[in-house]
Amino acid sequence: MNNRFGKLALLALAMVAVGVVVPAASASTSASTSALSAGMSMTQTPVLTGIRSGRHADFDRVVLDLSGHRPQFYIRCVDRLVEDGSGNPVPLPGSYFLEVRSAPAAAHDDNGNSTYTGPRKFETPALANVQAVAITGDFEANLTVGLGLRRDSWHRVFLLDSPTRVVIDVGH
Repeated sequence: MNNRFGKLALLALAMVAVGVVVPAASASTSASTSALSAGMSMTQTPVLTGIRSGRHADFDRVVLDLSGHRPQFYIRCVDRLVEDGSGNPVPLPGSYFLEVRSAPAAAHDDNGNSTYTGPRKFETPALANVQAVAITGDFEANLTVGLGLRRDSWHRVFLLDSPTRVVIDVGH
């Protein structure tokens, strides 16, 4: 009897789960259809619109301006910078290098048009430690930016909203 009751409870639980999931999926589909019929894009990938840099009293700051929601970010120190996909080296002035990857994020829209019209690689002579910045990857919703540093120092990355920004601080 216990086994039969257990099977009946499991069946009832499965029916409740299906009843909850199916209406949610239908609501999502109708929202997508409404957005498409209104001419809105369904992309959720934030896109790069600008790169700024500035010198502060104790640190240099590089800011990636994005249009869209917050991406996740990953930062690591690397021996050299390479292009995502090809693995070709990215020559950038500096003795130390930081690589910051944002995902999902891109520097192009759904049609392949650039959303960032600035240089893909540039030097930053006004900064104390950051010598140069380069976009080293824009592939499969992964946007990678490399920084060439004069010296090893502390660094941090954080996100800001309204508008969305990835902020990279590097100590002098």
